[in-house]
Amino acid sequence: MNLTNFRFETDADGIALATWDMPGRSMNVITPEVMDELAQIVDAVAGDEAIKGCVVTSGKDNFSGGADLTMLQGLGREYERMKEEQGEEAAMRHFFEESRRLSLLYRRLETCGKPFAAAVSGVCLGGAFELALACHHRVLSDDDKTRVGLPEIKVGLFPGAGGTQRVARLMQTGDALQMLFKGEQIRPLMAKNMGLAHAVAPKDEIVASAKAWIKGGGSAVAPWDVPKFKAPSGKVYSPAGMMIWPPANAIYRRETHDNYPAAKAILTSVYEGLQLPMDLALKVESRYFAKILRSNEAAAMIRTLFISMGELNKGARRPKDVAPTSVRKVGVVGAGFMGAGVAYVSANAGMEVVLLDQSMEAAEKGKAYAHKLVTNQINKGRAKTADRDALLARIQASADYADLKDCDLVIEAVFEDPKVKAEVIGKVEAVIGADVIFASNTSTLPITGLAKASGRPEQFVGIHFFSPVEKMMLVEIIKGEGTGERAIATALDYVRAIRKTPIVVNDSRGFFANRCVTAYLLEGHKMLLEGVPPAMIEAAGRMAGMPVGPLSLNDEVALDLGLKIAKATEAQLGPEAVDPGQKQLLIELVENQGRLGRKNKKGFYDYPEGAPKRLWPGLKDLQPTRLDPDSVDVEELKHRLLVVQALEAARTVGEGVVTDPREADVGSILGFGFAPFTGGALSYIDFMGARAFVDLARGLEAKHGARFSVPDNLVRMVETGGTFYGEAAKQAA
Repeated sequence: MNLTNFRFETDADGIALATWDMPGRSMNVITPEVMDELAQIVDAVAGDEAIKGCVVTSGKDNFSGGADLTMLQGLGREYERMKEEQGEEAAMRHFFEESRRLSLLYRRLETCGKPFAAAVSGVCLGGAFELALACHHRVLSDDDKTRVGLPEIKVGLFPGAGGTQRVARLMQTGDALQMLFKGEQIRPLMAKNMGLAHAVAPKDEIVASAKAWIKGGGSAVAPWDVPKFKAPSGKVYSPAGMMIWPPANAIYRRETHDNYPAAKAILTSVYEGLQLPMDLALKVESRYFAKILRSNEAAAMIRTLFISMGELNKGARRPKDVAPTSVRKVGVVGAGFMGAGVAYVSANAGMEVVLLDQSMEAAEKGKAYAHKLVTNQINKGRAKTADRDALLARIQASADYADLKDCDLVIEAVFEDPKVKAEVIGKVEAVIGADVIFASNTSTLPITGLAKASGRPEQFVGIHFFSPVEKMMLVEIIKGEGTGERAIATALDYVRAIRKTPIVVNDSRGFFANRCVTAYLLEGHKMLLEGVPPAMIEAAGRMAGMPVGPLSLNDEVALDLGLKIAKATEAQLGPEAVDPGQKQLLIELVENQGRLGRKNKKGFYDYPEGAPKRLWPGLKDLQPTRLDPDSVDVEELKHRLLVVQALEAARTVGEGVVTDPREADVGSILGFGFAPFTGGALSYIDFMGARAFVDLARGLEAKHGARFSVPDNLVRMVETGGTFYGEAAKQAA
């Protein structure tokens, strides 16, 4: 055998060990070369009588993250090339056979006549877990970092190498569908209890355990290849089956609104596959996989949520000529909800933190937030008391600015008022070292303006966290007019250290994310004032692909914050800078009705104790007119909610706020949940086509006003037939 990515050896008992250990990579991934070598191993094991069976394991800390998705992208490019040269039928035939290559390989392993066992430690996801499922026996390490799962749905795909069929034959159908739809990473003991693994053992014993199973006469026949095999939930067309499939279809519709072709393909693959012998079932799965692989949704989600996000996480936008920085100690000024969250994620990443507020009582209250978060993890079995003690020991509550003197980075998270922030900046800079970077966690105030209060604007940068800090994965790094490269590099290094995804944007009121979010919230308010039933507004938002409707989102970010921002904007830029109807709506809700949002359990929704939230009945009294629901075009509502955000994203590109489309797309999904199936706000335009999008926007402008006006950069794109990603590639060349 000619092996580069595997080591292969046979012990005295005739049991082979195939150790997957790709040179030059920190993580094993499935590539064409890996498939070729695995095929050689299967043939060698099957063809050598002296070999009783084979254990597959990893030579790295993790088993494998799955397939290299750039390989799947390449299949699409090859299809387009062959389609031009040889016609669609030949191209599709080649595409189908190549896309099912891994599935056929795993089936060959499963039916080769020799027992295969997987010994798994660390992460084992996607196509790698499908390899483990094709093995006849699976032993998982009890190491806390070990996780298995099939997360393909999160990038617009579904398990296409046998995953849908094997999981549906190992588990009750309802449980299998839930696992496939959620794409979650599963811990070892849970995987064993679910029937996905046979054994859990200490990390240094998993190979020996797998070998012992083979030596003890482990069967080389998968359960579904036994003639009398019965699926755990019985036949599809049976009383038990009919208790599963109608509700499953309804749940699919409720959760996806038909926006995710991959989710529908999972449902259909399992439904059809369970009615067929395994080989035919795998072929059905492969046909759906090939179809999904060519969908716009998969292309968009792979590009944004796998490739672009990976590149940004690895420092694609970091200034190349600045040496790596290490943030050991962070100062956080302001121990409110945001500041407390920043302190927690910093301490959780191993940094020392000084959490400062006007009084020790306020600072200790902020520190208590970290105590609460870790306690919740302890109660769920995800942390230990010692972990909490160690984390809290890294957070120093303080009311004395002098305690910031040894910090490498200071982040202010105080009230959104330029005067308050200016006062804080002066006090901080009076005590910190000359080289220390100062960051503002402002959500809307321009960094350039705030930096005027600083004596060293080149070391002043924006680090905009999203709420709640511990859950939201995006952080905006804002570059003011005077911000230096070292400040940007330090901010990026810090954000990567706390395991969040950074995007770099140039200065602007609201930056990138909040400008788009504000447009979404405003459109919801506009609809409400037009007389659209509130429930329809919220449903339209979810149907369009947003995680929540605009009214619900406004409650989460707080209505009084929105009103404060509107008033501050009006004070600085004049009355024409705010929407008068929206301002009056917020004044009525906040000042007259005392409805601040979720934080005081009264906003657009009511939040009764022990019961689900519900729309406030009084909303109808705030509507000047009320439309007949049957007269409202739901498709138009959906378009309005997405188009208004995409237009704002396009404007940020035209204004130079966003300079890389990857950041706009990743930022729009991670920052405010822009319909993930589109690939993000700019991909929404690119995949629709600039001309079709502009026509849609102009139709909405004619009916609903100037907020749907098309920016000049989009008009030029129509004229040239360009795309945002195409324009970025030209500039980079």
